[in-house]
Amino acid sequence: MPRPYRCRKIRCKPDVNCFKPQGVPLDGLEQINLALDELEAIRLADWEGLYQEDAAKKMGISRQTFGNIINSAHKKVADVLLHSKALKIEGGVVKRV
Repeated sequence: MPRPYRCRKIRCKPDVNCFKPQGVPLDGLEQINLALDELEAIRLADWEGLYQEDAAKKMGISRQTFGNIINSAHKKVADVLLHSKALKIEGGVVKRV
């Protein structure tokens, strides 16, 4: 039985939750879902430039869990950019603080 997800603290929620290549209808694109905790990890690590340990503390999770989340987020964003897919931001076990 897998361990239950621990609620992750986030500070940002985007105004827009979907991004796609210009000029291509959304219904013709494969969609990749980026969870809100993955977006928060990108914000803390890449935008604010925090070390993983500090970012993990802000989210209320372990450093290893933060590392797993940021790796997953980077892989998804790279897939979207390299293969012209749509990115939808939603979901995750999160608590907005």
